[in-house]
Amino acid sequence: MSPDFHEIWVYLSASPLAGLTLTLVAYQAGMWVFERFGRRPALNPVMIAVLLIAGILMVTGIDYRTYFDGAQFVHFLLGPATVALAVPLYRQFQQVRRSAVALLVALLTGSAASALSAVAIAWALGASERTLLSLAPKSVTSPIAMGVSEQIGGLPSLTAVFVILTGIVAASFGTWVLNLVRVKDWRARGFGLGVAAHGIGTASALQANEVAGAFAGLGMGLNGLATAILLPVLYRLFFG
Repeated sequence: MSPDFHEIWVYLSASPLAGLTLTLVAYQAGMWVFERFGRRPALNPVMIAVLLIAGILMVTGIDYRTYFDGAQFVHFLLGPATVALAVPLYRQFQQVRRSAVALLVALLTGSAASALSAVAIAWALGASERTLLSLAPKSVTSPIAMGVSEQIGGLPSLTAVFVILTGIVAASFGTWVLNLVRVKDWRARGFGLGVAAHGIGTASALQANEVAGAFAGLGMGLNGLATAILLPVLYRLFFG
């Protein structure tokens, strides 16, 4: 690498614009692959973008803090994007009201099954207590999951990794599982993705159908609320 090019690269890599550009380009590349191969769920654009960004940061030696100085502009938009989920939910309010009882049962069952199954499998594989506590809130959105994890004695940073992995895996293979068990109702499909895969699953549901997106947003919000209230209570009840 020539000295002049090296100086230019050092300057650009330290600029906040580099992190923002990398994030947008990586996601667009993920979307291109997703569309090019027929919108296969296994080729989730978020997963592809994460792999591309991680690989580029490793190869170039850019530390995560420098990258996030630019990427935080996209991170900021998560708040407005989450609030905007109220729009499709409002449009589907009558369907939500008619399905209230079924949604409540599905929420409690899905939330409990998600946490207990993951913790049980990790315990059977010999995971430490702190890892189990970090894993328990994995199916809710990152800010809530990290707060709950800290409250019950887990590691918030480890919980964030579990949350991202859960969202990517559930969004990538959730559609396939729902097809396998022949769940065809868009309300059920969306709500299931929202409860199991939080924001990433909700985005996937919105791409497929507006009704599914509305119910996924509802599932994500209610699961976050239920986990934030119930998990600390259950922890104190069973573990003191």
